[in-house]
Amino acid sequence: MFRRHALIAGLGAVFVGLAAAASFAQGGAANYPDRPIRVIVSVPAGGGVDTVTRLVTAKMQTILGQPMVVENRAGVGGSIAADYVFHSPPDGYTLLASQPSPITTNPLLYKSLNYDPAQLVAVAIMSHIPNVVLVRKDFPAKTVQELIAYAKANPGKINFASQGIGTTSHTTAELFEKITGTKMTHVPYKGTAPAVNDLLAGNVDLMFNELASSIELYKSGRARILAVTVNHRVASLPDIPTLEEAGVTGCDSDTWHALTAPPKTPADIAAKLNAAANKAMQDPDLLARFAQLSISPGGGTPAEAAAFIQSENKRWSEVIRDAGIKPE
Repeated sequence: MFRRHALIAGLGAVFVGLAAAASFAQGGAANYPDRPIRVIVSVPAGGGVDTVTRLVTAKMQTILGQPMVVENRAGVGGSIAADYVFHSPPDGYTLLASQPSPITTNPLLYKSLNYDPAQLVAVAIMSHIPNVVLVRKDFPAKTVQELIAYAKANPGKINFASQGIGTTSHTTAELFEKITGTKMTHVPYKGTAPAVNDLLAGNVDLMFNELASSIELYKSGRARILAVTVNHRVASLPDIPTLEEAGVTGCDSDTWHALTAPPKTPADIAAKLNAAANKAMQDPDLLARFAQLSISPGGGTPAEAAAFIQSENKRWSEVIRDAGIKPE
């Protein structure tokens, strides 16, 4: 009899413990966030992802009522930051802010990654920045069609810069070559700044670069923009055609920045973060600053963000495989 009562009491304690744990979990989600949130940025301070992240999270923290502390962990094409967040607790207090490659194609570019981008939980797309065909100021081609003709007449002699192997600037150039039947020589750099500096010095001929870091070079006459690589003309460059208008169909490319969370982050936490991000991206001050930088706000639901990331991964993975880009 004593053993029976002890067993019943023990089971009762287990059920009470489970109920308490469930209640705590529910309360934790309901009260989220109740302490600062760390946002791990995949590039050095001052880069495009860093700039966008600081603008968006500055508005989000006011909405959420807790500080959002930005930390930069650059390296291995953004994989160092992604790996760190991937292995962080899925409680919504550690997020990743990144460019596309760490959360899409890096497994095809690096042999020994310790994380699976597909398992990261999409929170929100923060921004979109058009890419442009940026050429040195004395490059002989003045239009995209002249560029194609020059490339075909001089196979392999045009040097194009990129921020590194497998980055958007690299894969966009590979896609352009495939569509136009041209062959150029890739010169990879470790980031945008050294690549652009060599273009300005005349050491490379062109770069498929983001508009935000190209437009002032164009306005000052230090470099020229032949086209934008999105499907519509850009308000800040009304006289610059799209690649489609220039006769190159299917070479759409922009640079986008996303917030993601560790695997198994609860959906209600992701939804709360998403709502804050969407509200932040409607803020007039943020929109004015984005406009100054030629950046378009992102937005949408976590499901829409996840679908977009998946579609981008599929598209650029095919380009990487077709181009024969090998992992490092």
